[in-house]
Amino acid sequence: MHQKKWLLVVLLLVLTVAVLSACAPGDGKATAEEPAGFFWGVWHGWIAPVSLIVGLFNKSIRVYETYNTGWWYDLGYYMAIVSGFGGLSLVRRKKSSS
Repeated sequence: MHQKKWLLVVLLLVLTVAVLSACAPGDGKATAEEPAGFFWGVWHGWIAPVSLIVGLFNKSIRVYETYNTGWWYDLGYYMAIVSGFGGLSLVRRKKSSS
């Protein structure tokens, strides 16, 4: 039974990576005529670690979308990166040690 549970976790992980990589930066959805905006920046920030790993095997996938709207894309991207790695801990409540 333990082996089936482990296999299910691995399959779900592989499926999650495949789904997340479908919207990775550099996949051809953003063009110079229709660049990626704020919400694409947020999404690309959230999946940046997955994009980095997939980019090792697929040279067309990048961590950062080159066709973007500029400042708004950057804001969404960095907000997602910072919040995803615990950068918003400044506003979280600290547990008391008593």
